[in-house]
Formats: sequence, C-alpha cells, structure tokens
Amino acid sequence: MIIIPAIDIKNGQAVRLMQGDMNQATVYSESPLAVAKGWIDEGATRLHVVDLDGAITGRAIHFDLIKEMIKFCPIPVQVGGGIREISHIENYLAAGAAFIVLGTAILQHKRVFEAAVKTFPGRIIAGIDCKDGKVAIRGWIDLSEDNPIELAHQIQDSGIAAIILTDIQKDGMMAGPNIALLKEMAANVELPIIASGGITTLDDIKQLNEMKGVDGAIVGKALYSGKLSYKEAARFLSSVGAKNLSPKNIRC
Repeated sequence: MIIIPAIDIKNGQAVRLMQGDMNQATVYSESPLAVAKGWIDEGATRLHVVDLDGAITGRAIHFDLIKEMIKFCPIPVQVGGGIREISHIENYLAAGAAFIVLGTAILQHKRVFEAAVKTFPGRIIAGIDCKDGKVAIRGWIDLSEDNPIELAHQIQDSGIAAIILTDIQKDGMMAGPNIALLKEMAANVELPIIASGGITTLDDIKQLNEMKGVDGAIVGKALYSGKLSYKEAARFLSSVGAKNLSPKNIRC
C-alpha cells in the first residue's frame, strides 16, 4: 500500500476542505507547486491533485498550474476535478499526468467515460464520492440516486485502473476512515481501492494496510496539520512489507 498526499487547488491556492464544503476551505499555501516540492522532499511516490474550481464549473480552471506541477514532479501525478471532456483528458495526459480521475463524468457524461476507458486503458481511475449512502457529483454539490457499491460493480469491467472511494462526511474531520464502507466495497469489486476521507493516524494506515483490496490511501489534512508524518507512515509500510500499489502502474 502507498500513501498519496493530496493537493487540492482553489483560487490558485493549496487548500483543504471540511466535508467537501467549498465555504470551509483552509489555505495551507499560496503555492501548490511549493507544496508538491515539499511532498517530493518527504519521499512521496505519487501525488493526488484536484482542481476544486474545475470540479464546480466542469472546466479545467487550473490546467496551466497543474501542468507546471506535473512538469516539475519526478513522480506520477493523478489529476481530477472538472474533467468531463475527452479533450480535458487528452490535454492532461499530454502534459504528463499518470492517471486521470473521473467522477461526475461516470454518471453525467457516460459517452465521455466510455470513450476514455476505451481510448486510455489503465489510465482512468474512477472517483466515487459518497454521502448518506449516495454518490455525490459536481464537486460534491449534488447527490445522485446511485449507490456507490452498485456503481462500482457496474463499471469494474469497463477498463478503469482503480477506484478512489471517498466518504465526504469523513473528509477533513480527522476522525478516521469509513472502514465499514471500504470493506463493503472491497468485498464487491476486484479492483484496487484507494481509500480517501478521514485518514488521520498511523493506526489508520495500519488498519487499511491489513484490508484486502485497499492498496492506497489519499491523505490530506492529517499530513498538512502534522497529525500524521508521511515519513513515519512510509517507514512503517516499508518495514512490514506492505502490499504495494506501484506508483507507476496501478495494476501490479
């Protein structure tokens, strides 16, 4: 299992949200690029970058900034947020993104999703964001009627590389991940699952590493606040011979 630091971008700044609320954004840096450099210095092997403004508007608002970050980074970068057109995917991949995270497109732009997994096999990650047992879309603003487990089951053979499973109500709350939801997802799909939302302590990392099917953990606020040390968590995973989600190829 690997730990993937999250860099969420809003108004050109690196921020963290609470429960996906755009009005509760804490600014951690004026320079997302500097944040990326910091995580690389810490030893990160992959970064998770999200254009929050893009997630709301459906446009690649911070494409130029993210392109600059990708160009600088010697490690794989997975990018999400507002990617709802094939041209968006093509542009990010051409810029050097390792993986593209699609969420809203799965439900509201199905032709784009279907074309993406066919055209770029192994490069598309499904981002399934959950709230109150439903899948949230459009930057977590709207709730669909779709059940996250059922949706994952429907798309698992589509050609996606993995599933990022986020519990919105856990996100930014520093109260631990939704273990029950992760276990249910792992029991119903045969794809690598990347846990997201609420991951706070080394004990959380230990628990996730023991779970079959969970091969990665996206961590944000706990790393930024110092509650969780990236180096300490990485040392632990290395010491126990953690099951590995390759930073270059999610299928390993």
